[in-house]
Amino acid sequence: MVGMRTLLTLNFDNTYAGLPSHWFQRTEPKALKNAHLISFNPRVAAYLDLDPCQTHPQDLASFFGGEKVLPGAEPLAMKYTGHQFGHYNPDLGDGRGLLLGEVVNNKGQRWDLHLKGSGQTAYSRFGDGRAVLRSSIREYLVSEAMYGLGIPSTEALCLVGSEEYTPRLGMEPCATLLRVTPCHIRFGHFEWLYYSRRHDELKQLADYCLRRFYPECVEADQPIWPCLQKSWSVQPDGGTLASLRFCTWCVEYRQYVDSR
Repeated sequence: MVGMRTLLTLNFDNTYAGLPSHWFQRTEPKALKNAHLISFNPRVAAYLDLDPCQTHPQDLASFFGGEKVLPGAEPLAMKYTGHQFGHYNPDLGDGRGLLLGEVVNNKGQRWDLHLKGSGQTAYSRFGDGRAVLRSSIREYLVSEAMYGLGIPSTEALCLVGSEEYTPRLGMEPCATLLRVTPCHIRFGHFEWLYYSRRHDELKQLADYCLRRFYPECVEADQPIWPCLQKSWSVQPDGGTLASLRFCTWCVEYRQYVDSR
């Protein structure tokens, strides 16, 4: 079809990689042993103008199982901090995932590609940087459920399994999940710069987000306020939000238990 692309011709434009280099670590994924495709999502492929008919399962396994890097991608692990179980943790970051890059489709929409389970980074905190198949399947299915419920969240292009094992609840098979969303910048990116008193860099990050996500707010007298209002306007209502917070806490706790 006209305008469709293959994995080798995705239109990358990696603006986050042009920000200060100490905001991230450049590193490549670590290849899984005998990676193989488990599931592919054609609906999400459409976001990237990716032609499902020209997308071979082994290519998906190679590029998203860590063996190869997509042409135009610039893999990096993002630094951020945040709160876990009610306490501020300054030692967070992409410990088992990488932002591969930003793909711009024919409509001008920008999509972050984030590979979860891609191996150790500078922020792994003694972890192995891997994700297991069990939790990856759960995230894959939950992302589809969230889409079906009309709740904005990350979505998944594909799920890749392997013959590599890591200890979780016993020895479990490793997997990777390619997550797709307009933005992988977290509240924790801002928290890191705020709590480390890097106020000039905090403004730099805010300006980047304004230009990228809310360019219509840039010319306002105090652009951050209309930006916050627009951000809040797309959030679920109070009751739904409370339910989502509870579900998020349950998933976070489950992931914590899984990682022990």
